[in-house]
Amino acid sequence: MNNYKSLYFVGAGGIGMANLERYFIANGYKVAGYDRTPSELTHALESEGVSIVYDEDPALIPDYCRDAATTLVVYTPAVPASHAGLMWFRNNGFRVIKRAQLLGIITHNTKGLCFAGTHGKTTTSSMAAHILNVSPIGCNAFLGGILKNYNSNLILSDHSEYSVIEADEFDRSFHHLLPYIAVVTATDPDHLDIYGTEEAYLESFAHFTELIRPDGMLIVHTGLKLKPRVAEGVKTYTYSRNEGDFHAQNVRKGNGEIVFDFVTPTEVIADVTLGVPVDINIENAVAAMAACWLVGADHDSMRKAIATFGGAKRRFDFWLKEPSEHGKVVIDDYAHHPDELRASIRSVKDLYPGRRLTAIFQPHLYTRTRDFAPQFAEALSHADEVILLDIYPAREQPIPGVTSEIIFKDITCSKKTLINKSQLLDTIRAGRYDILLTVGAGDVCNFLPEICEIIKQQTN
Repeated sequence: MNNYKSLYFVGAGGIGMANLERYFIANGYKVAGYDRTPSELTHALESEGVSIVYDEDPALIPDYCRDAATTLVVYTPAVPASHAGLMWFRNNGFRVIKRAQLLGIITHNTKGLCFAGTHGKTTTSSMAAHILNVSPIGCNAFLGGILKNYNSNLILSDHSEYSVIEADEFDRSFHHLLPYIAVVTATDPDHLDIYGTEEAYLESFAHFTELIRPDGMLIVHTGLKLKPRVAEGVKTYTYSRNEGDFHAQNVRKGNGEIVFDFVTPTEVIADVTLGVPVDINIENAVAAMAACWLVGADHDSMRKAIATFGGAKRRFDFWLKEPSEHGKVVIDDYAHHPDELRASIRSVKDLYPGRRLTAIFQPHLYTRTRDFAPQFAEALSHADEVILLDIYPAREQPIPGVTSEIIFKDITCSKKTLINKSQLLDTIRAGRYDILLTVGAGDVCNFLPEICEIIKQQTN
């Protein structure tokens, strides 16, 4: 990287790109990029010194990014190869690499704690980063969500030898990493548009475990279909909520709190209180604490960090929580896989037993909807009411016959509604809601400020 003075990011508004842009700005590089549309994140990046344009025209590339000898170009796989700016860079001799390759370059010189899995990786990596940052150990962290404690997805340290990395399996990105500790939270098949079959998906995770350094460690959830292939010398540990080398015991719930004891292979750390007290975070905390315990984090730092962990935005994120016993509640969650969706609905039901839950779900990607429609319908049927939106396409083109209807027809809860995104606010105005959960990896979250205002007006 010493040869470069500037970096240009194609897809600069992506959450995974943002932490790299912030990292290089902090290290004195000039940073610019392109994104398709402005967003809250792109505005934040621009205020921090990243120059972003929203048009593919190569003429808009700034002068300091037009020299192939001094500019490195980074792109996300979500950007098509036909992108005009990307083609200009390639045709003019620039080095053009994927985001994952750049992350690999940065982290190969550190001890990487890499968190992979179909779901849970954002929360577990964020918890681990917060633990290490609270402790004297410190870390550099490249996260897949905006951590509320820092209002950023990047944590920097001027002394730590550790990096915490959310290891993304999309497009086999995590194969560019060199983990010191690898954590695998789940291997339920996803991204079948990339992998084709569950077997290929599992093979990709098996290859990821092969990349662990010979002096490293693997922490894997119990009961997975994954068959790790670790190098000689790599130590393997298991974890889950209730069993494994690392697990929780003596779980206590009440008064809006969840407290448990953390069991390690050699000791028990008592009275760990969850800062975000939802059931799934017991298991997430076990995974995060396991990795940090293995690198020497002290008991007090772990307790303090888990108790003060505010969560990542869009991960079981409370937008409205009226104080009375029956006050209205609005929660947002990034769940976009059937297992995540089921866990999210279960967590709300567990937190508010006996109350009526309405889930607003926006399916993400045509391929994922096609591949998991029956599972999505089954998961949504655990809510009391479902409002189902049209599919958020993200990087994909429509697939004939694949619409939200293929989920909707199999939902069995007592009340269900299928609408377009443009009809959502009028639907909310016309209804009465107790607990409202918005779910999906698309842009449904953009409606939350107005949804909350409507709910508050109805309450008044």
